[in-house]
Amino acid sequence: MTPESEKLPLDWKKLEQMPFEKLLVVRALRPDRTTTALDNYIRKVMPHGDEFVDCDSTSNSKQILQSVYNDSNNTTPIYFILSAGVNPVEDVEYVARSLGKDTKKMLHTIALGQGQDKYANDKLDAGHKEGFWVMLQNVHLMPSYLYELEKKLAAFALEGSNADFRLFLTSEPSSAIPIGLLEKSIKLTNEPPAGLKDNLKRSFSFFKKEEIEEKDSKIKTILFGLCYFHSVMCERRKFGTKGWNRQYPFSMGDLRDSSIVLQNYMDSNQASGKIPWDDLKYLFGEIMYGGHIVDDWDRTFCGTFLDNLMNDGLLDESEMFPFIEGKNISFKTPTPLSHEGYIKYIEQDLPQETPLGYGLHPNAEIDYRTVQCEKLFDILVDLQPKNSGSGSISVEDTKIREYFDLVNNTLSLESLRVNIDDVVSKLDEATRGPYQNAFI
Repeated sequence: MTPESEKLPLDWKKLEQMPFEKLLVVRALRPDRTTTALDNYIRKVMPHGDEFVDCDSTSNSKQILQSVYNDSNNTTPIYFILSAGVNPVEDVEYVARSLGKDTKKMLHTIALGQGQDKYANDKLDAGHKEGFWVMLQNVHLMPSYLYELEKKLAAFALEGSNADFRLFLTSEPSSAIPIGLLEKSIKLTNEPPAGLKDNLKRSFSFFKKEEIEEKDSKIKTILFGLCYFHSVMCERRKFGTKGWNRQYPFSMGDLRDSSIVLQNYMDSNQASGKIPWDDLKYLFGEIMYGGHIVDDWDRTFCGTFLDNLMNDGLLDESEMFPFIEGKNISFKTPTPLSHEGYIKYIEQDLPQETPLGYGLHPNAEIDYRTVQCEKLFDILVDLQPKNSGSGSISVEDTKIREYFDLVNNTLSLESLRVNIDDVVSKLDEATRGPYQNAFI
């Protein structure tokens, strides 16, 4: 299950005291476990290594934006890089209200598109002087305008804007965004974290502490099961076609809407004391999450997983992981706890990451982890400097010289030999193209 944690045999035992060398052995023998071994290496070697590996899954997006706002100023835009199903407008409005601002008067949102640049400039000029907030949405649709925006912000910085002025930008990931604008901004994105534990912590932390404490014990337990279901729906995407036949944009909005439906149904059935499991499963599996699903087999899985999870056993510390009989692994529904108690339970009692938690065979992760390792090392190769140092000869030039030395040594007539130094000296590195590389 975890070969990267096993002790090496025979003379290889000495590598247990040499973490990096052991990492190389794992990379050579089990590339599918390399990323997990890297996590362990960082935890062990770096000071406070856990903080580099584990993301903060205990804060929701509103709390994070509140913290970012406290670090921002009137010359630093807050830049949202959008992911599927995420709407940062709601979070911005929440922060504005928490500061006592009237969002109808003090927050102006403009969706950029053809002809909207003049309107955006007018709002920016007014906000710069009067101190209200401006939010430009989908700025990737007008990349040419962003250079004008960059100059305008530089002018604002020289003039001195109203201290209350804030600029928020949103866009999809795009290579058309000016580097200067990105460097100037505080960048935020709301991608789901990797791993069931971090996903489950983040899903549960999405709800405010006060909101959890006020709920009935049954609703707490069902909501915890719903958070687990949401985490499974999101994380199965990383397994490719083994997880879902198609990629679906499940998001925190689905969890939020499902929790509202849960509360409303429980309130309406409070008198009877019965939990409408069939209704809840239909709403979660066919409407909230099922609304994204277009493949019949995926819909069947979603319904089957909910049948296994959403039943009376959920209220009686039942097993949450499906199909694990005889697998020596367990994750049961906790008794009703406080908000901090649930977070602590996830941290301490959730088993180590395994495909079994998603209803998959343990070997299901070999393929995606191998691809993950290959992508990681492709990036590392791309990040390596292409030259050995300033003023030194590149690897490519060295190979060219070796080749021409071989050619020159095979030529009997001196007149036919090529003076490589003379040819290279006449070429400007900046203008060298494919033909020059071919003929030198």
